Amino acid sequence: MAKIRLFIDHPLVAGQAVPLDAGQSHYLSGVMRLRQGDAVAVFNGRDGEWQASLQEAGKRGGSLIVLAQTAPQQDPPDLWLIFAPIKKARTDFIVEKAAEMGAARILPVQTDHTNSDRIRQDRLQAHAIEAAEQCGGTFVPPVADLAPLSRLLDGWDPARRILWADESRAGPAQTLAGLPPGPWAILIGPEGGFSAGERARLSRLPFVTPVSLGPRILRADTAAVAALALWQAALGDWR
Repeated sequence: MAKIRLFIDHPLVAGQAVPLDAGQSHYLSGVMRLRQGDAVAVFNGRDGEWQASLQEAGKRGGSLIVLAQTAPQQDPPDLWLIFAPIKKARTDFIVEKAAEMGAARILPVQTDHTNSDRIRQDRLQAHAIEAAEQCGGTFVPPVADLAPLSRLLDGWDPARRILWADESRAGPAQTLAGLPPGPWAILIGPEGGFSAGERARLSRLPFVTPVSLGPRILRADTAAVAALALWQAALGDWR
């Protein structure tokens, strides 16, 4: 069985040759020291996991032959994560853990107190891919580009409820077991918290549910993991 998993943005069908770009080819042959005929597990986020065999690997690229499906496609629950980017390494952490913990979409937002006014969307998407490769997942959540929170809320579909991790409610952690099923999003604020204007708007929106994540105010990256875990345990695929 293959010990290396690789995301391939290509249809996967038994007997099909799939191309490797230069980076993937270098990783398999130069880093992992695979040779022709060695097994590689591949997935594309749509067709489950497949076993493939390395056919060629060079400086400019290579190819695999797809052999047989080894696992069906497993999509996560319909849960999005909305968060305000923080320091680079901790933003990377949030994206990686969201992918591991089953977020279906990741949306970085600009708030009044957001420290970062830009992100590298392609780099964050690469982190989501790497997390899926390492955790055995067959789905890669798309990472959106940075957008103002106000604009996101202007166009929000109220059928998707928002679970707002409200730091002002620090106290006993709330159970989420009584929340209705259906599509949800988790909203995590910036290091400085939401502004008074943002808090007032969120409090007025009927599709927003504020919750406490416990007796201590958590760092943004910790809050994201805690909120994802609570939601998955109550409404998601951890039950």
